[in-house]
Amino acid sequence: MARHYSVKDFFRQIPNTLLARYFQGKGLFTDLDFTAMKEGKPDELFTAWLALPDDQRNAMDAEFRDIFEMSCEKGFRAILDEAPYQLRETPDAIKPFIEMLSALPNHYERAMITFLDHNICWRGATYFYHADSLPYWRKRKNFPHQAAAVDEASIGQLAELIRNYFHHTEGRGRNCVVEPFRRGELDYFFAYPEDYSQQSIEWVNGEFDRRPHNPAFEIIYVYSQKEGSIDLNFRGSTKAIEPLQGMFATAILKLDALPPDPKDKRIYDLAPLLQKSFDFTYAVGCGIEKVTVKKLRLASQVKKGDRITLEADTVQNPDAVYVLLDQVRKSLPLDMYNVSQVELSVSIAGDADKAAKAVTVRISYPNSCSLKYDELGLKLREMLEASGIEPKEMAESAVVEE
Repeated sequence: MARHYSVKDFFRQIPNTLLARYFQGKGLFTDLDFTAMKEGKPDELFTAWLALPDDQRNAMDAEFRDIFEMSCEKGFRAILDEAPYQLRETPDAIKPFIEMLSALPNHYERAMITFLDHNICWRGATYFYHADSLPYWRKRKNFPHQAAAVDEASIGQLAELIRNYFHHTEGRGRNCVVEPFRRGELDYFFAYPEDYSQQSIEWVNGEFDRRPHNPAFEIIYVYSQKEGSIDLNFRGSTKAIEPLQGMFATAILKLDALPPDPKDKRIYDLAPLLQKSFDFTYAVGCGIEKVTVKKLRLASQVKKGDRITLEADTVQNPDAVYVLLDQVRKSLPLDMYNVSQVELSVSIAGDADKAAKAVTVRISYPNSCSLKYDELGLKLREMLEASGIEPKEMAESAVVEE
């Protein structure tokens, strides 16, 4: 479940000593006695906050939002992933840093301490956190196992290639910046080309108006030298996917051409899900309580484009989809259909005082999955693998119409 951010709630979560350090670093509220405020009761601070000019509050509010987002398990993991690279010149400092953060009572303090005292780790960690939250990555394999070039000239070349491509094909991308980061054995490249101009409705210093601005759109590469693969996240035309992969191969891997490997040939094996008796496999104590099939999409083997979608309320009857399937089977030869998409509802145990939460997982043939690569996503992928559904190399005869 998404967490809701508000400034006052943020103040409640952060210890007064850390709030005092933050604002004193900005030269603000020097006459406010933070030690006299009761923890979790920031009324006096909030009143002073509301009296600040908009431009001051807006800049700090953006920082508070970042700290809030990083105040969770996934944010903490991202900080731990970034620390070894930033502290590579002083490796003896890595273990004490991790132990210090781990000893703190909660993720709010871990995020705030990192922001205040170890800001060198902050930017990369926020980028990793963001990348972990994105679904629908596209993988391309068959690259040589060589180190990525991260020198200034190579990064500039990738930015220029991206800029030129989008400027000439879509009329945007006039400017572009690329930022590289190292995460364990993986190289991350975050590219931000200039998007089309937009107008937004805004309040600025009490004035309400439409303001033009030039946002950026995002392209993320994750390169694995060990696997010889690139994962690409780009929310735009699919026509740009292969050119973007080619730009990376040229600028970062110094290849003359994109290696042949037009698509990931692994597929999800969805056929077993036609059976009501199918059992999902997961480890005891992993937090998964129940997995229910709540939607099936069947694609005709005879007539391209013909589909049957079965969807039911599985709250009262977990087998409701299969009840529908049995009804359809009486009038249609379902052996002439393949499963092209399935939607699962996974019940995940909450904290001791919270009810279990339902997570929806959508899997489509051949190899599309809505799961992210965060902690929960990886856990659910392990469940799919243990259940025999996770992608495998496709047999030449296996073809399913989507």
